Amino acid sequence: MKTKELIRKGEGENYNYAQDHCFIKLSSRHTNGELCVVEDTIKPGFHLKRHHHKIMTEVFYMLVGELELIFDDETITLREGDTITVPPNVWHEAKSVDGGKMLTLFKNGEFDIFLEQLSTMNENDFSNKELMSAFSAKFDIYEE
Repeated sequence: MKTKELIRKGEGENYNYAQDHCFIKLSSRHTNGELCVVEDTIKPGFHLKRHHHKIMTEVFYMLVGELELIFDDETITLREGDTITVPPNVWHEAKSVDGGKMLTLFKNGEFDIFLEQLSTMNENDFSNKELMSAFSAKFDIYEE
């Protein structure tokens, strides 16, 4: 990044999926893949399947609502103002009954590019397990 970049409330590349609406607040393209910041408006019934990352660190900061993070050894409920850092190689899953809003920081990951490419996929792509597994691995997301 060679100059400052201001992204106002409700601005940024956005991807409105069935379970959440993501706004890219800092693209990994501006940080040589070192950092990405995503504002997530989590919809009621949100469920992110169990997965881990081999390189990427995730930092979740809960702005509004609650998010349940399920780890192999414990379950933690994030509430407004709570932050948790999940380092590489830690299996985790996330659920929210009522929805909410959070900021997620991705260190050493291109999650914004993952979301961008995910938005171009169709139902046939999503039903192709081999394709989706390879696609996820390209972005350091492993479900098995």
